Amino acid sequence: MKTIDYYIIKKFLGTFFYAISLLIMIVIIFDISENIDDFISKNAPLNDIIFDYYFNFIPYFVNLFSYLFTFIAVIYFTSKMASNSEIIAILSSGVSYYRMLRPYFISAFILAILSFYLANFLIPHTNQKRRAFTDKYIQNLSRSKATHIHFQISPGTFVYLESFNLKTKTGYRFTMEKFSGNNLEYKLMADRIAWDSTNRQWTIEHYMTRRIDETKEWIRRGTRLDTILNLRPEELYIKKEDYEEMNFLELQQFIDQERLKGSEEVIFYEMEKHNRISSPFATLVMTLIGVSLSSRKMRGGIGMHLGLGILLAFTYILFMRITTVFATYGDLPPLVAAWIPNIIFASIGLLTLKYAPK
Repeated sequence: MKTIDYYIIKKFLGTFFYAISLLIMIVIIFDISENIDDFISKNAPLNDIIFDYYFNFIPYFVNLFSYLFTFIAVIYFTSKMASNSEIIAILSSGVSYYRMLRPYFISAFILAILSFYLANFLIPHTNQKRRAFTDKYIQNLSRSKATHIHFQISPGTFVYLESFNLKTKTGYRFTMEKFSGNNLEYKLMADRIAWDSTNRQWTIEHYMTRRIDETKEWIRRGTRLDTILNLRPEELYIKKEDYEEMNFLELQQFIDQERLKGSEEVIFYEMEKHNRISSPFATLVMTLIGVSLSSRKMRGGIGMHLGLGILLAFTYILFMRITTVFATYGDLPPLVAAWIPNIIFASIGLLTLKYAPK
């Protein structure tokens, strides 16, 4: 590590955190003005507003725009160095262009590791309090899975509910079937099923069971049955963007469970998992493009570099949205959809690096 390395790293990280801190303050001010009516009408405590909502909002926001502000930071301070002829002085002193890139990628690697940690471990923890506050004082994040709910709760065991009431945790027209291969072994039908939160079990009312053993069949009817099922009330309603509260390991486990059930929502969770891995890599890609573009001294100066940089950054975001749509509503695999923008823009970065002044 040389003096020039420390100089560039200090410029890089200092510009990044300064820029994103300013924007966080601006966003918080706008968010307060937008939600102040909800805070007052629902009597939200000031301590909860500060520490449960806005304090936990900061890491979420930092990670959300980390690669964008990495790009802007690189464009800003590198173009300023170029306009002050500092880049020319560095290269004229015998330092190669590729050697000059080392502190850039050290800084980018630090931010990528930070982004990965935030997205996969810290933010899911802080989001639990932030989303609980949002659900209580701003908007309801939970909704029922509507009608005709059916999925697999364990291998060979399927359940069906005509409808489920989220408030009372009560389901209607319940059916559970157990298969051995293609043969039906057991079937339970009930008019009503309700969750007993005290005993953590289900109460089934007006039910009928059928047990089938080759040519024999046993039928039983009853008015009430308390039983434990491999089924939780949380599985019968949707909590908006609930993956935000799961760390990487929990998300992977949840995906496996949803895939077992045959859930149509599993594609959204897979997309989230791959985005959490690919987004930190975008920090390195954006750094490569940013330094390659802004190290050339241009007549337009910083304004020209910033304009071109912001255009590329928003093009990258657009690509991410397009590939996400193709993955969630089309046949594009989530892994491919998450990495296509990085592959395309890494290619652009290598091309701009080839023609950068050396």
